[in-house]
Amino acid sequence: MPATVVLGTQWGDEGKGKFTDLLASDVDFVVRYQGGHNAGHTIVIGEDRFALQLVPTGILNSHVIPVIGNGVVIDPKVLLDEVEVLSSRGVDTSRLIISGAAHLIMPYHQELDRLTERYLGKNKLGTTKRGIGPAYADKASRIGIRVQDLLDEKIFSQKLEVVLKEKNQILAKVYNRLPLDESKILSDYFDVYAPKLAPMISDTVGILHRAYKKGQEILLEGAQATFLDLDHGTYPFVTSSNPTAGGACTGSGLGPRQIDRVIGVAKAYLTRVGAGPFPTELEGDVADLLVERGFEFGTNTGRKRRTGWFDLVLLRQAVALNSVSEIAITKLDILDVFPEILVATQYEVDGERTSDLPYHQSDFHKARPVYKSFEGWMEDLTKVTTKEELPYNARTYLSFLEEQLEVPITLVGTGPERDQFVSFR
Repeated sequence: MPATVVLGTQWGDEGKGKFTDLLASDVDFVVRYQGGHNAGHTIVIGEDRFALQLVPTGILNSHVIPVIGNGVVIDPKVLLDEVEVLSSRGVDTSRLIISGAAHLIMPYHQELDRLTERYLGKNKLGTTKRGIGPAYADKASRIGIRVQDLLDEKIFSQKLEVVLKEKNQILAKVYNRLPLDESKILSDYFDVYAPKLAPMISDTVGILHRAYKKGQEILLEGAQATFLDLDHGTYPFVTSSNPTAGGACTGSGLGPRQIDRVIGVAKAYLTRVGAGPFPTELEGDVADLLVERGFEFGTNTGRKRRTGWFDLVLLRQAVALNSVSEIAITKLDILDVFPEILVATQYEVDGERTSDLPYHQSDFHKARPVYKSFEGWMEDLTKVTTKEELPYNARTYLSFLEEQLEVPITLVGTGPERDQFVSFR
């Protein structure tokens, strides 16, 4: 059976975890294909809330085999801590498989991430300072250390010796910091992490291709979102990987023809964490109310999110970049109390209106939204279970988005719980 990709179409925090968890009930594998523990997916099941960082969302479905693909960068301590917490809460983590080709986040990555961001001052990028960017940089520079190196202490030691010599020079001579202790790193990674991770490490590409040939269902789970993509996002205010649909192939080892369904997840309004352009950004009471009702704080970082109205210019571009076949809208219920709801249909740049995303960063930074106004529904959606029960104004809002995007909206989130959603088609 063909594979399905679930990805974010905005700046992240769209609520992808909810729908990935929902779809996981019908699949055999859930594969995380990029990013690190800078991403967070929150799943609410009854009274239980699970905040996942590295472990794929499918872990919460007992029949699913969760896979961390080769495109992910892994902090072994964070992963093992997450596995321990899940196990203590009764979740079977023995099914977890990790690609031997995934890269490891090392202590020098974290240290350099913190120092670089601090030295950028007012020009900082808003990184989570967790070493993700430097780990991807070393991967591209071909000096990275991979998960499979934990299975061979000699190779690991040789690679560490070479790279640490360079990193310690940078820490000492550029940042005036003490060098990192090579023996301490070796002890942590081989005495503590390697024995626990070794049973999970495997050839995930081979496993997934064999599953595909047998007709098993594979769900590819993206972290972050389209406009944080290294190539197609609002560079340099982006992540260091490719959350787009193309990244699902490179980060999992599946080929493009093996994917026939791409579900783009979009929040009913817009949020962004950290620096970068945001044409529909709000300030004042409306922004504060969105933060309060949507609990717009980072799952992992706790950082307050910037908020704004829905942006169709962004979404049209996301649909094109990802070959999105259907849209899932989340958090529609957060808009229940707004008498007026705005949607950006175009931008105005230097007095000219455009429906296309400006390719040049200077134009994007000064773009001003052109809004269409909708009358709010002013009703509680959290108990709505069918499309017919949605208020007329809510259906009008969704139908307009669907018409503009030229892609069907299939699912609509009406609350945080696993079962709080409406099938719109």
